[in-house]
Amino acid sequence: MVAGQAAGESIVNPDRMFEDNGIELIKDRAREIDSDQKLVLLSDGTQLAYDKLVLAMGSKPIIPPIPGNDLPGVFTLRTLRDAENIRRFLGEQRPRKLVLVGSGFISLETSTLLLDSDLRDCEIEVIEYLNEPLPLMLDSELGERVREHLQEKGISMRMGQKVDRILGDEHGVSGVELSTGESVPADMVFLNVGAKPDLDLAQTAGLEMGKFGVEVNQFLETSDPDILAGGDCINNVHFLTGKPVPIQLRGPAVIQGRFLAKRLAGYDIPFPGLLGNSVVKLADKYVAATGLTESAAAQEGFEPVCATVQSRSKHGMIQGVQPWSIKLVFDQASGKLLGGQIVSDSESPAKEIDTVNALILGEKTAPDLTTLMCAGNPDCSSEPSLEPISLAGEQVLQKMGHSR
Repeated sequence: MVAGQAAGESIVNPDRMFEDNGIELIKDRAREIDSDQKLVLLSDGTQLAYDKLVLAMGSKPIIPPIPGNDLPGVFTLRTLRDAENIRRFLGEQRPRKLVLVGSGFISLETSTLLLDSDLRDCEIEVIEYLNEPLPLMLDSELGERVREHLQEKGISMRMGQKVDRILGDEHGVSGVELSTGESVPADMVFLNVGAKPDLDLAQTAGLEMGKFGVEVNQFLETSDPDILAGGDCINNVHFLTGKPVPIQLRGPAVIQGRFLAKRLAGYDIPFPGLLGNSVVKLADKYVAATGLTESAAAQEGFEPVCATVQSRSKHGMIQGVQPWSIKLVFDQASGKLLGGQIVSDSESPAKEIDTVNALILGEKTAPDLTTLMCAGNPDCSSEPSLEPISLAGEQVLQKMGHSR
């Protein structure tokens, strides 16, 4: 929507959808939960009784505590209202220089979409504290490729820099000041450095809190047996480490919504935890990742063994073939697959990250991957001899140096 490629009404569920399914929709703010009386108090004074309550408050953007973060022309992007405000500012002010603080997929996707918008002539600069973009998705090996690609597209990528201050006055922003003392001009500043769970309502209910949100068990039940929770507001657990993790993605939130419905219907299906499976399009490059990066695996105490394989979207004899790369991360001790990363010039190979995700959930090992047989067709995939997931398994098996 920020780039003018989608209308606001196209990205929200219409009221009629709820009505047609027999769901009563109330548009108001829940002010407090009285868990003793099992009541939800709304801002207009209404009290709603419940037998079971589901909390899905989501998250809100993290605003870095730096001077100038509240100046006109400084924006975060999390909600439809944020997108509408940004679009209005872009249309009315026609900024010539945009600075985006943070290089997660929201910043980078916004940057590349603006390149194809009616503001394509504006100058875009991304400032990131770490050394490569998408640091939670990619190791530096593939992150460097993404950075070079974005720079070729005309986006200035200023890596390893910290913003200390946003410059300007009551009339608007004029730039940002870096920790080096250098000033970078800007007519508009995006702050996209992460999100934090919205916990105010859960705290009024006296629910137990974890490191990253509301504490839940494997059935997404809170410390109150009649209150369940899911999405960005809960203390999600990583499938591989069993530790709390601040993964806040739309995909897991949707699946957890279905999971909660099944739990309320009486199903006893334990939730497996998250892997952070995600994909993003950046201009004509597709980036996907799941599980642990090599650096994250090492930090978690694994001894990572990795393989990076170059492949292509079609058989080499077919016109329109595009290159793509995959990096897989394994654990030396167990041989288990821990994570995967994909950078592709074609759309379809990026979805192979879902295969990698399923293999991790299935606790497959490098030897298992050597026998992976994927569907093949010259127009749809590389030659079977170049199937990169099985090739990565072969390469890691050799690096491990012994049979399993």
